[in-house]
Amino acid sequence: MSRIGNKPIPVPQGVKIALQDRKVEVQGPKGKLTVGVPFGITFEQKDGALIAKRATEEHRALHGLARALVANAVHGVTQGFKKDLDIVGVGYRAELKGKAVAFALGKSHPIEFKIPEGIQISVDKQTHLVVSGADKGQVGQVAADIRSLRPPDPYKQKGIRITGEHLKKKAGKAGAKAGATA
Repeated sequence: MSRIGNKPIPVPQGVKIALQDRKVEVQGPKGKLTVGVPFGITFEQKDGALIAKRATEEHRALHGLARALVANAVHGVTQGFKKDLDIVGVGYRAELKGKAVAFALGKSHPIEFKIPEGIQISVDKQTHLVVSGADKGQVGQVAADIRSLRPPDPYKQKGIRITGEHLKKKAGKAGAKAGATA
């Protein structure tokens, strides 16, 4: 039995849910999301909650996944998701320019990153970014795309990192030689 798949999804007030064949449409104050439901999984609405049902035991691998995707959509249209990013390095900074973010990351040219539809990016103190939106997957993908512009260097720790990300610092050539002879 799937423990996650059997948990009911509470539907907050102000959220409209439309159940279709293989789709669940969730509409709330932060937007509208459509979630594809795998074959063999259905949803029922009872007492202000959504319940995921599976057709046979062969569909149990997708039961918890489908429930989690719909639960994330409900959470996204009510509260939204966010990722914090930090820019570390001398002269590294970001600036919001309309529907794009301009990055100065130590390269010979500024990097323009266009903000996708459904995503909001705010820049605090030129070195801290907040990526937010209703779709959890899209927020994570945009944060990963921004991080890939200048991933953290393992030697000097410079670059764009997700807030709270732990990096393993490497010793350089001199540190490696000193460690080998000791």
